[in-house]
Amino acid sequence: MSQEPTLRPVLGPLALTTLGIGSVIGTGIFVLTGTAASQHAGPALVISMIIAAVACALAGLCYAELAAMIPIAGSAYTYAHASAGQFVAWIIGWDLMLEYALSASTVAVGWSGYLVSFLRDLGVQLPPALTAASGSAAVGPAGEMVPGGFNLPATVIVLLVTALLVIGISQSARANTVMVIIKVAVLLLFIALGAAYVQRENLTPFIPPNTGTFGEFGWSGIMRGAAIMFFAYIGFDAVSTAAQEARNPQRDMPIGMLASLAICTVIYIAVAVVLLGIVPYRQLNVPDPLAIGIDATGLTWFSPVVKISALFGLFSTILVQLLGQSRIFYSMSRDGLLPELFGRVHPRFRTPHLSTMLTGGVVAVAAGTLPLRTLSQLVSIGSLLAFTLVCIGVIILRRTQPDVPRPFRVPGVPYVPLLGALVCVVQMAALPWATWKRLLVWLALGLAIYFMYSRRRAGEKRADMAAAGRAVASAGVSS
Repeated sequence: MSQEPTLRPVLGPLALTTLGIGSVIGTGIFVLTGTAASQHAGPALVISMIIAAVACALAGLCYAELAAMIPIAGSAYTYAHASAGQFVAWIIGWDLMLEYALSASTVAVGWSGYLVSFLRDLGVQLPPALTAASGSAAVGPAGEMVPGGFNLPATVIVLLVTALLVIGISQSARANTVMVIIKVAVLLLFIALGAAYVQRENLTPFIPPNTGTFGEFGWSGIMRGAAIMFFAYIGFDAVSTAAQEARNPQRDMPIGMLASLAICTVIYIAVAVVLLGIVPYRQLNVPDPLAIGIDATGLTWFSPVVKISALFGLFSTILVQLLGQSRIFYSMSRDGLLPELFGRVHPRFRTPHLSTMLTGGVVAVAAGTLPLRTLSQLVSIGSLLAFTLVCIGVIILRRTQPDVPRPFRVPGVPYVPLLGALVCVVQMAALPWATWKRLLVWLALGLAIYFMYSRRRAGEKRADMAAAGRAVASAGVSS
């Protein structure tokens, strides 16, 4: 394997931080903010965001320790392999497909919504049947809602991002950094301009009374909103998937993850307060809530700027999520759990090109055919499960491998990791039963593949590597 091309270590702390910001600031703030506020939490969405941020911060500390300790591509999959063994690693690797691949599909659907809205402002009307998935509603020429058929813009953007990722990590990182600067600047401008138009009555009552249904306002609505908005914070952990492409992973990985999470949390809360203060929360069940907020202020010149920023911002989020998924497949293939082609590295571009192209193809189909609500809830529950296992993994490794060097250490072990796992489980419990059923079906499919294929192939690969090691040792002795 030493003769094969490897991933290129070119990323520093700034690139890793912008990689995290690029992944985090996406559909969550540009799209799901309106949905979660209008249907679940009302103005108390701010509390939902804080709960989700606390869960991510606790999990982020655990990710930072494991990323510095085990600087290998693969994120939570790699950490589970080190702490709990191959079987648990397979479960979490399979689960991470819900986080990264479906997350990229979800963001692509949000990107499509902003593109359609922006083109409509320019007088260009795309065929409604090609702007939303079957089962979703699309906006017709007269503003009426019509049934969708296939989301073509979402599919196209995924394929374009896939091509960029195949070309190289350096080019992808530079493009991501530029787009992160653009979307952060526009969000800060939205906060600054919109603050003057906040009306206190729009924030009252801050916690709307529950309707009698769990998850519809009240404290249960706050928890449901937190579980949905958890999706908005997903992405800081994507930094850990690029561990083998970092120049100094022991130092830079914790910086990238925790810095990106802190920056995004402050921006999210400020944007939510301003948006909900400008527009009554029940009017925000739209695919472009920030644009609605700007329109309500009368600053119509700024609406196209927000939409263009959203297009750049969501593009960078798709890029990071696809990068993360392909690197997880790369690690699983190297461990023998997936076919060898997922671990092949392009001799010129030094990227896992086949893994990236296969991932991009599947994500493009999902983006074109699945509705946003289903995608976002599956991503949230998959990510919460992964974060729970990472928190538990820190405790296990502290007990089983206490002497391994840890450049970054989670404070307050085992209490901080246990609290992180508990907060994640509570948010999982707040998600609808239909989402749980989809998760269980997905995990059952993964277990079938593991016992029918992956376990046997991984055993064969370990045997081949052990034989190769003995051959090298014998050659050394004879010489």
